[in-house]
Amino acid sequence: MNIIEKIIANHSKYEVAKPGDIVDIVIDARAARDFGGPNVVKTLEDHSLSIHDASKTFFTFDTNPTGSDQKYAVNQQLVRLFARKHNLKVYDIDKGIGTHLMMSEGLAWPGSTAVTTDSHANILGAIGAFGQGMGDQDIAAAFHRGAVWFKVPPSVKINLHGHRPARLSAKDIVLNLLNRFGANDLLGYSVEFYGDEVDRLSLDERITIASMGTEMGVIILLFPPNDEVMQYCEERTGRTLPRITADADARYDKVFDIDISTFVPMVSRPGKPHDAIAIKEAGKVKIDSAFIGSCTNGRIEDLRIAGRILKGRKVAPGVVLKIVPSTDEVWQQCMDEGLLRIFKDAGALVSNAGCAGCAAGQVGQNGPGEITISTGNRNFPGKQGKGYVYLASPAVVAASALAGFITTEDEIPASPALFEKGSGYVQDGLAVTEKQATEKPTVIEGRAWFIREDNIDTDMIFHNRNLAITDIKEMGQYTFDNLQGYEDFSKKAKAGDIVVVQKNFGSGSSRQQAVDCFISLGVQAVIAESFGAIYERNAINAAFPIMTYSNIDELQLIEGDTIRIDFEKGLIENLSRKTSVQANPFADVQLEIYQQGGLF
Repeated sequence: MNIIEKIIANHSKYEVAKPGDIVDIVIDARAARDFGGPNVVKTLEDHSLSIHDASKTFFTFDTNPTGSDQKYAVNQQLVRLFARKHNLKVYDIDKGIGTHLMMSEGLAWPGSTAVTTDSHANILGAIGAFGQGMGDQDIAAAFHRGAVWFKVPPSVKINLHGHRPARLSAKDIVLNLLNRFGANDLLGYSVEFYGDEVDRLSLDERITIASMGTEMGVIILLFPPNDEVMQYCEERTGRTLPRITADADARYDKVFDIDISTFVPMVSRPGKPHDAIAIKEAGKVKIDSAFIGSCTNGRIEDLRIAGRILKGRKVAPGVVLKIVPSTDEVWQQCMDEGLLRIFKDAGALVSNAGCAGCAAGQVGQNGPGEITISTGNRNFPGKQGKGYVYLASPAVVAASALAGFITTEDEIPASPALFEKGSGYVQDGLAVTEKQATEKPTVIEGRAWFIREDNIDTDMIFHNRNLAITDIKEMGQYTFDNLQGYEDFSKKAKAGDIVVVQKNFGSGSSRQQAVDCFISLGVQAVIAESFGAIYERNAINAAFPIMTYSNIDELQLIEGDTIRIDFEKGLIENLSRKTSVQANPFADVQLEIYQQGGLF
C-alpha cells in the first residue's frame, strides 16, 4: 500500500485499503473552528448527541482571534459554554491557527488522522498525517462517534528531479505545480512527493506546499517524514513514533517526473491560485497593500525571510503591510529574535496569531479596487475582501511592500513607486427569495441552469462575508452573489430548478452554507463533471442531490431546457430536445443518506 492507504487501513477494521473502498476510520483528533464550530454545536444539541472522547475533541478560535466582529464573539462564547459543559479543550483567541496547533501541540503525528471544519486540514500531509476538512455534520458525527466514513482515494506519485534553484521558495514550488496541474487535473487524488530536494525540505516549507493542496483540488499532498519531521513530532507528542512510508510495490494511478531545476519564482494573478506566471511576466504591478501570514506562510522561517528584507527599510508610502504569525509560539519567537521591532520600524501592522484576512476576520481584508500582494493560499474573488489579490512568497511580498509594486528582493528600487490615482468598484444589491419545500424522489424533473464554468469555488457560491448565518431560511438570497454573471441568481431561480455545471464545483472552503443555500432556494439538484471533495461530502450528508457525468455534450443542453434525472440509474434526459446521456448513479451510501433525509 501507499501512504494514504496505510493510514486509512491502520484506522479501520480492514488490513488493506484500496481506492474506491468506503470505510469507517477512527479519527485521532477532531476539531471545529470559530466558524463552523457553532453549527457543529447546534447539530450535536439538536440531535442530543454525546461526545465520544473528550481528550481527542477540541475547538480552535483562529478565524477571528480578535473577536472584533459581534457575530464571531457571540459564536465563540456559545462554543466556550458548550466546551465547558462537556470538558472539551478550547484553543482560544491567543493560540493561533488550529491546523498548526495540531502539529505543535502533538495532536497529530505521522500516520495519524485528524478532521476539522478547516478546508486546509490536509496541511497535515506536511508531517505524513491524514488531515481532512469536513462540513459541520461530518465534524459533529466525528465528535459523537470518534469516526467518519471515507472513500479511499486513488494516489499519484510526483518525483521532483534535479537541483532546486537558489532562492526558489516553497511557495514558488507549489505555484509552479499549480501552473502545471491547474485546479482539477489531480482532483480527488492523494499525492505523494519524492526526490532528493523533497527530502531536504524543512517542516515549514512542507507546510507551505501542503497548505495549497486544496487549491489543487487534491485530497491531500503527502510528504514522507524526514528526520527533522520525526524529531519535531516526537518532541511534541513526547513519545517515540513509527515512520510511515509507502511499500516498495505501492500502487499509483499516475506517476509524474518533474525537473525542479526548471522552476522559477512565480506569482498567481487575481481570481485563480492556479493562474500562476513567472514574476518577470507579471510586470511591475502597483500595489495598495501587502500581507504576510496565513496557514501557508506564517511560520518562523517565513517571517525571518521577511525580517531580513525589511530590516533597516521602510514600506513604500501609501502601502499597508500587514503581518500575522501562524501561532502564538511563532509570535513569541518573533519577539525573542527582534523581528517584531524590525516589522514595526518598517511600518508594518503586526496582529496576534491567527488566520488573518483569509476567513473574513482579524486583519488582511482589502477594499474595492485595492490591489494586494499576499502570501495566502487563496485569491478567489471576494475571498480576502473586495479588491484584487496576487499570491507570492514572503520574500516577494516583503520586497513588493518596499518597492510599491510587485518585484523580487533583487530588484528593489532605491526609491519606491508612488500613487497617481485609484479606482472604484460598485456592488449590485442582493435579491431575496424564500425557501421552498422540496420532496426527495429518486427521479426529478426541472428547468436547467447551465453554467459553463470550471472551478466555481465556495466563495462564489456563498461568500464568506455571510458565514455567520446559521438559519437556512436566510441563506438562499446569497446564492451565487459572488459569481460573475449570476449575481441575480437567487432572484431568478425557481423552486424545482436544477443547476448543471462543469469541473471542480464547490472547491475551496468547508462551509455547509454553500450546499444549504440551494436547499433554501428549493433547487432540486446540482449536476457536475466533478465536485470539490469537501463539497461532495457536505451535499451527500445534507441529503442534497448531486451527481457527476463524464460527457454531457450529447445532451445538447441549453439553459432553460427541461431535464429529467434518475438518481438510481444515473440517467439524464433532456426532455426539451429528446436527448439523453448516462451519468454516474448514486452510490449505496449516498442513496441511503438521501432516502433517510440526511446523515442524522
